[in-house]
Amino acid sequence: MTAHVLSDTGTLTGRSLRHILRSPDTIITTAITPIALLLLFVYVLGGAINTGTGESYINYMLPGILLITIASGIAYTAYRLFLDMQGGIFERFQSMPISRPSVLWAHVLTSLIANLASLVIVIGVALIMGFRTGASVVDWLAAAGILVLFTLALSWVAVMPGLTAKTIDGASGFSYPLIFLPFISSAFVPTDSMPGPVAWFAENQPVTSIVNTLRGLFAQQPVGNDIWIALAWCVGLLVVAYVAATAIYRKKIS
Repeated sequence: MTAHVLSDTGTLTGRSLRHILRSPDTIITTAITPIALLLLFVYVLGGAINTGTGESYINYMLPGILLITIASGIAYTAYRLFLDMQGGIFERFQSMPISRPSVLWAHVLTSLIANLASLVIVIGVALIMGFRTGASVVDWLAAAGILVLFTLALSWVAVMPGLTAKTIDGASGFSYPLIFLPFISSAFVPTDSMPGPVAWFAENQPVTSIVNTLRGLFAQQPVGNDIWIALAWCVGLLVVAYVAATAIYRKKIS
């Protein structure tokens, strides 16, 4: 049974990836907005922002830009799933000996691979712009693990509008609040520079702990409890989104 699920998931993931390879502009488009924000904040606004850390501003802000890259990319996950739903592909899959969970996992894994490609592009541009890190291999692996968890969690969140939306705009538009969330966090400025209620929200929302963890790993500084809080947010969101998305899927195909 497990081998059947893995085989079907691999086949369907390959199908989705071939669609992306025929239209690589989705990966490029996902990277454009974060790169534009990098250019804007580093070369236009960065000189006026005092982070109080002594490090270059691009080093300070890159973790937040990486999360924005992921939030931008998952809109295409919902979009591709919506097109499959509207195109009747799910009905055809039901008439074939294909494992039902494989259909959703294929979209999620495609999202993961596409987003990782976009992250590599953004990090490459950041290096050209002056991003530097003394992070060890272990630090990079830890950072990659957190980014993968965050991508999986948001990809399962994206499955829900992909299954339930009535229009293309509805399927992809859900990502806008997620893209905005890093702006109310420690991603671009320290939270202690914000007004009281805003600072409280920023300090207790998931993006801040993830950003602080990534920043600490890149700077080879202690991450303290932030890494455990970040992992708790990522795993918790992943579990809740997975359960909700699979429940919606079962209801749709029943």
